[in-house]
Amino acid sequence: MNTKLTFSGHDSFVCKQYWLKKGIDFLSEGNKFSDETAVVELGVGKNMVGAIRYWLRSFDLIDLNDQPNEIAKYLFGKKGKDSFLEDFSSLWLLHYLLVKTNRASIFNLFFNQFRKERPEFSKEQLHRFLIAQADSISPNTIEKDSNVFLRTYIKPKYDSQEIEENFSAILIDLDLVKPIKFKSKESSQWYQVTVEERSELPNSIFLFSILDNEGYADSVSFRELETGINSPGSVFAMNREGLYDKLKELEETYSGITFSETAGNLELQFKKKPTKWEILDEHYS
Repeated sequence: MNTKLTFSGHDSFVCKQYWLKKGIDFLSEGNKFSDETAVVELGVGKNMVGAIRYWLRSFDLIDLNDQPNEIAKYLFGKKGKDSFLEDFSSLWLLHYLLVKTNRASIFNLFFNQFRKERPEFSKEQLHRFLIAQADSISPNTIEKDSNVFLRTYIKPKYDSQEIEENFSAILIDLDLVKPIKFKSKESSQWYQVTVEERSELPNSIFLFSILDNEGYADSVSFRELETGINSPGSVFAMNREGLYDKLKELEETYSGITFSETAGNLELQFKKKPTKWEILDEHYS
């Protein structure tokens, strides 16, 4: 995970459904984003070329040399498991990667910190939080990042002038952030993070996020899985009941995994730890 806070780079474009595959295909054919023909090859405007590169990095699909990494090839390569994102599980996987990678820091800061302090919030409150976290970043940049963040998850109104573009945002179907009606002198528009059981989150993606976390050993406490940085409870906005149920389901599904409840201490234990790739292979097969 990148520990440095980074903002901007998207040029106010949200990531569209087809951009990730388009970008991986482009790079896999030996092209570079700096090529004069990139606009033609990608079939987008010049500013969008930079945005595609930004999102590929933010979703941890390419390295700093713009080379597709293992997860990019796994999902979007020639034999990709879900090149066109037809499996809803892939959206949860991409959401996890976006938050965990921290190359678009607003996503990491929001799910790991801000939403826990303010499950209901206005854009102005989000701005103040981000400025406090990165006071060297201009308020204008913070505002642009906030707008892109909200458009990434919130379905636009049907009377929106940019309805087609906004409905193509890659993660809006996860329904993680919703607009709500809340009277306030500060702002007429408020938002809410839906903290739920997440029964729709596949056990495989849930387990992948645990196995992918290098900070976890063969035993992980319930509290860490619930509230830790980049934990499934934090990233997927899961409530305690949902997290408990998922851990019980892992125990019932995988022979090498136990969920211990000794003396009131809840702990996930790996007797035989699978690899994250084994779990994905099992899911996508």
